[in-house]
Amino acid sequence: MTDQEFDIAAARARCRKFRKRILDISQTVGALHIAPAFSCLELVDTAYFGLMTRTGEPESDETFILSKGHGSLAQFVVLEELGIISPEQLNHYCKPGWPLATHPDLGTPGIEASTGSLGHGLGLAVGMAYADKMHGKARDIYLVMSDGELMEGSVWEALMVAPSFGITRIVVMVDLNDFQSLGQTSRILPNFYPILDKIRAFGWDAAEVDGHDSRAIYDAVKRRGRSKPMVVLGRTIKGKGVTYMENVPIWHYRSPSPEEYQQALKQVEGS
Repeated sequence: MTDQEFDIAAARARCRKFRKRILDISQTVGALHIAPAFSCLELVDTAYFGLMTRTGEPESDETFILSKGHGSLAQFVVLEELGIISPEQLNHYCKPGWPLATHPDLGTPGIEASTGSLGHGLGLAVGMAYADKMHGKARDIYLVMSDGELMEGSVWEALMVAPSFGITRIVVMVDLNDFQSLGQTSRILPNFYPILDKIRAFGWDAAEVDGHDSRAIYDAVKRRGRSKPMVVLGRTIKGKGVTYMENVPIWHYRSPSPEEYQQALKQVEGS
C-alpha cells in the first residue's frame, strides 16, 4: 500500500467506530477485556488497513497474529469491518454455540493462530517465517503482542533465533501500555526498561513511537530496512479513549454498567 492510500483521517474514524462497537458488545456480556483491546486498536488497524493488502486468499502472502489474545475484540471488529466475520457472529460474542470467544481460535475466519497463552505468538511467527524461508515462500508476517509478554523467556529465545536464522519478514508491534492485569510493569519489574536497546542488541531493527498515532506506526514500518526483522514499540494507554478506564487495572476485564457505558460512549463519540 502506498502512503497516499493509507488515509490517516479514515484510520482515526475507524478506530473511533471500533471503540464504540466494542462498547456496544460490552453491554451483552458479563465481562470482557475492554481496556486491552482499546490500547492496541491503532496498532491492529494500521497493520490491516495500512500495511497489509488483505487479499483474503488461503495462500495469502501476508499473515496477522494477535499474540495478546485477550485483546481479541480489537481484531474481531476489524474482521467484521472487512466482511470476514459477520455482524451476527460478533453480536453473539462469547455466546454458546457461536464461534467468537474470549481469545482468537484457529478455524475462525480470519484467524491464523490460536493465542491467549501469552508469550507464544512470536515463536509461532518465527516458526512460520523459517518454514517460508526453507520453502522459498515470500510472506510478510505481522504480529501484535503485549509488553507483559516480553517477560516470557520464550519471547527472548524467539528474538534471538530470528536474526540468527536470517529471518527478515516479520514485523512485531508491541502494545507498550506499561500495564499487566494487576499493575504497572515499570513498578513490578523496573529493569524491564529500557526495551529498545535490548531488542536492537538481539539483531532486530527497532523503533519506538506513539502507539495511538497511526501515521507514526505506519511510517516506522515503511522506513525499515529489509535486512533484519522489525519491532515497533508503540507507547499506548490501557483503556485509551475513556478517561475512567485509562490505566486503571480493574478495566483489564470488566463490562461497564449502563451508566458507565453512556459516559464512555459520549467520550468516544466526541473524540
